[in-house]
Amino acid sequence: MIDPKPVTLERSGIRLEPLSPGHHDGLVAAASDGELWKLWFTSVPDPASAMTYIRDAEKGGSEGHMLPWAVRDLSDNAIVGSTRYHDIVKAIDRVEIGYTWYAQRCQRSHVNTTCKLLLLEHAFDRLGCAVVGLRTDNFNFRSQRAIEALGAKRDGVLRHHQARKDGTVRDTCLYSILKSEWADVKRHLELRLQRNG
Repeated sequence: MIDPKPVTLERSGIRLEPLSPGHHDGLVAAASDGELWKLWFTSVPDPASAMTYIRDAEKGGSEGHMLPWAVRDLSDNAIVGSTRYHDIVKAIDRVEIGYTWYAQRCQRSHVNTTCKLLLLEHAFDRLGCAVVGLRTDNFNFRSQRAIEALGAKRDGVLRHHQARKDGTVRDTCLYSILKSEWADVKRHLELRLQRNG
């Protein structure tokens, strides 16, 4: 049975640090790069709600169903986003990766590939996960393309599944990577990082 605990993960100039109130100002700055909270299909906090976002993530961690990180770019030591494991189901060795967002300047860069490689490597090689899930809003087409580019398989769509922050209800696209698929996914992601320098 998996038992995820807070841990720092690092490679290729990116560090995932256990999310804490000390990351507040960095998260605000990252989200302000592109005013990401204005995207109605994401869960990026606006400046006024950033501390609540952190506290809610910490609460999920203490309850055992989340493990949140802040994403730091070591080239300038700036916080550039956040990600987490969520919907952790220890009894069946499953985690999901989500609540992922990056400052606009880091989108379509090596940051997402590096973060996903770190998180998948930790899940499969250290925690012993049998499956890692990913999900996104039906209207978050960029996220769907990014998840599919990882090598994850689309499992389906849950209709009328979850409330958005604006009160509307989203359909959710579900994806997964099985332990048996991890070796090929890992090889693919490492090659992408090499090609991107």
